[in-house]
Amino acid sequence: MPLESVEHVADLAAARRQARIDLAAAHRLAVMHGLHEGIFNHLTLRVPGYSDRYYQIPFGTHWSEVRASTFMEIGYDGTHRTGEGEIERSCYCIHAPIHRDNAGAAAVFHTHMPFASALARLEDPRILPIGQTEIGTMMHTAYDDHYTGPALDPGEGARLAQVLGEKTVLMMANHGVATVGRSVAEAYDRLYYVERVAQIQLYAMWTGQRLKHLPAEVVEVTMREFRNPTTYGGIPNCEWHFNALKRILDRQEPDYKE
Repeated sequence: MPLESVEHVADLAAARRQARIDLAAAHRLAVMHGLHEGIFNHLTLRVPGYSDRYYQIPFGTHWSEVRASTFMEIGYDGTHRTGEGEIERSCYCIHAPIHRDNAGAAAVFHTHMPFASALARLEDPRILPIGQTEIGTMMHTAYDDHYTGPALDPGEGARLAQVLGEKTVLMMANHGVATVGRSVAEAYDRLYYVERVAQIQLYAMWTGQRLKHLPAEVVEVTMREFRNPTTYGGIPNCEWHFNALKRILDRQEPDYKE
């Protein structure tokens, strides 16, 4: 085998190992941050080097149990490529089409986290321009206003991919939320902050006082700044955030890397 090919294989193996570690970390962190719902909901990641499969945990696995070695590789056609365990049908039907149809959706995270899910149950679930973090989230958010029942057909995932479009957050009416990203860090950062935004908005609404909306010109300026964010060391802020969170896991739950 040519030297270049040997190096490529080694690089790919390292990338897949790191992908499993990061995805395991995301599951553990979702438990830490109260974003999970028992054994349900789904965090998936396209397998590096492939365009036809993604990582998924076996059905029945609690997110607090997830390790780097836990994941199965599931084809976009719904077949096992590697690993053993049950394939949760709704995970496949939502995630495979989004991975397939959205080039930027390397990671697809879908949860029923409490505050975002509560917001999704309102007649108007829109994130309001009442604060800086809200603006940074609302500019990336699409809204699916039509709950159609349990996602047990891949056609539903294809529909959701179309509604999501080029956004990275999808508020799902009467359901929950989905985030996508080019990396685990990006998708988890979106997931973390949309829950914080929903929590703050609901808290503000619960006071019964009038909400203080920011002026349109301030919203536009803020969005423009967020589109060209300051980076430190050329590293995206979501990576700084996720690396910090992994350091917490390294101290408290280091077995996630196994």
